Amino acid sequence: MTAWIDFARGPLFRLSLALMVLGLLRIFIITLLEVRDGYRANSDKIVSWKEIRRQTLGWLFPMFRLWRQRPIYSTVSFLFHIGLIVTPIFLASHILLWRQSVGISWAALPQVAANWLALLVIFTGAGLFLGRALYSPARKISHRQDYFWPLLLITPFVTGYIASNAVISPRTYQEMMLVHIYSGDLILLLIPFTKLAHCVLAPLSQLVTGVAWKFPPGAGDRVAETLGFADRPTWVLNPRLTTAPVEEAIRKGGVAK
Repeated sequence: MTAWIDFARGPLFRLSLALMVLGLLRIFIITLLEVRDGYRANSDKIVSWKEIRRQTLGWLFPMFRLWRQRPIYSTVSFLFHIGLIVTPIFLASHILLWRQSVGISWAALPQVAANWLALLVIFTGAGLFLGRALYSPARKISHRQDYFWPLLLITPFVTGYIASNAVISPRTYQEMMLVHIYSGDLILLLIPFTKLAHCVLAPLSQLVTGVAWKFPPGAGDRVAETLGFADRPTWVLNPRLTTAPVEEAIRKGGVAK
């Protein structure tokens, strides 16, 4: 069993890390190239860079918007992501693994703080899973991987916490570490090929929306015409629209009910 653990800590970890980095780099570069192509192809070159920057920071650090919609779910999800990112990066034993594998290291979290963060991930991850499984509206739009990911992501935290804090036999410790390391390597391998790739796509989401997602020229006026507002073009500042034209069009059969 020791040989399997050493393999997972060494060659498999380096392979998983390399595939994750290269895969995410590929996704990042392709997204930027598509944004560039979209900008060049669009005749509307007006881009609010300040608004894109504000929206990006707002989504990356959503402390002021957590309580606007679904406050409990949003807070649990935010705490889950914080622990999920901070704990494995700043855990002392992981930093030692980085030093042995790629020769770099940095300051580590105190063990007490790491333990509390691990528990935070475990409980919030379980909460997200149960919320999706028990809440009917969330269950209707969920796919199999939406249930799989929370369970997989908390697996290395559960096994790592038990191995570090519980009084267990040497064989049980090795079994916990085996599951801990292989589940961690599996997560690294899957990140570029699954929805977890949003870890690099999220900072680009507002850029893609602001630069590449635009209606064709004149689309607004054509929509207004279809709705019966042809005499009120979209460029009018604060137009006072009423439902009268739409109701008249419905009566005449011009707009489907």
